[in-house]
Amino acid sequence: MRFNLLHVRTVQLHRGLTTMLVLAAALGFSAGCGGDGREPLLVYTPHGRDQLQLLEQAFEAQEPGIDLRWLDMGSQEILDRLRFERQNTQADVWFGGPSTIFDRGIEDSLLVPYRPAWAGAVGPEGIAPGDLYYPAYRTPAVIAYNNTALSADEVPHDWDEVLDGQWAGKILIRDPMASGTMRAIWGLIIQRSLRITGDTAAAMDWLRRLDAHTKTYTLNPAILVEKLSRQEGLLTVWGLQDILFFRSQGAPFGYVFPRSGTVVIEDAVGLVRGARHPEAAKRFIDFVGSREAQLLAARGVFRLPARHDLPLDSVPDWVSEVEQNMIVAPMDWEMLAREGPGWMSYWDQRVRGTGKTLDADPR
Repeated sequence: MRFNLLHVRTVQLHRGLTTMLVLAAALGFSAGCGGDGREPLLVYTPHGRDQLQLLEQAFEAQEPGIDLRWLDMGSQEILDRLRFERQNTQADVWFGGPSTIFDRGIEDSLLVPYRPAWAGAVGPEGIAPGDLYYPAYRTPAVIAYNNTALSADEVPHDWDEVLDGQWAGKILIRDPMASGTMRAIWGLIIQRSLRITGDTAAAMDWLRRLDAHTKTYTLNPAILVEKLSRQEGLLTVWGLQDILFFRSQGAPFGYVFPRSGTVVIEDAVGLVRGARHPEAAKRFIDFVGSREAQLLAARGVFRLPARHDLPLDSVPDWVSEVEQNMIVAPMDWEMLAREGPGWMSYWDQRVRGTGKTLDADPR
């Protein structure tokens, strides 16, 4: 099956319409009810049209009195919008994004406690103090590659192997300043440096060497997917869910888990402070973590469930394979939330673009 690049561009266009959709939604919500008499429920989410349409259909079939509406935007954009709307709340549910960015929302009092019906089936990782958010999915980072150009035996199987000189000019990286996934990967490298040396210097040197091998930093995931598909680069580090989803659409992607361990992002959901439809919001949060919805997302859009109690004979084969092969690296998420902005600012100002002054293989 040929990979459909038009689908990628459609995703970009959909995100580009967010501002106009938000305005339209705000005007439509001012009446306080749906045009067909159902109770409207507005969800802010980065999860994308494919997953959201899948869940919308299933949720509305279960809750026929609720009209689920969603706005698809980046995690940082959600945080910024919720801050802006604090005195005139529009959203009911914040659905999706790394726990570190939810923690920043907690600092600004953007969420209120809610313990979902499935709370006992997840964690302890990814649960906020005081029930302010819970993990819905897990997103492990992987080393991904174009499998028409490379075989699984040829690619790096651990983080340090990505720095080998043979990959110079063949690596594509999603711009870390705009990506929660990349910030988590950078955080993994930096925290590893702190554990071993007590300092971040070794990590910044590692990232500088990666910069030397990086052909380009792409502005968004769609461009990354397109360039990797066209062999404009052969290798990347990215979230497993996107790799599996685009591979199902025909993209020539393979992946391996780093043998020393990988970062696993807890993808959260929470109830927005001042939600106009709090009871409907709670029912949606309960639905997201239900066995039905977890399996639906796993089968339909390759979301790794946060629940640990799903029957093995019910989950897709890829979930079982991931659970068997994935080694979870230790991460101090509180440190990443606290120190991450400073680390990223330093990387952006002092490391990005400086690797080209190094030899192709500095080792």
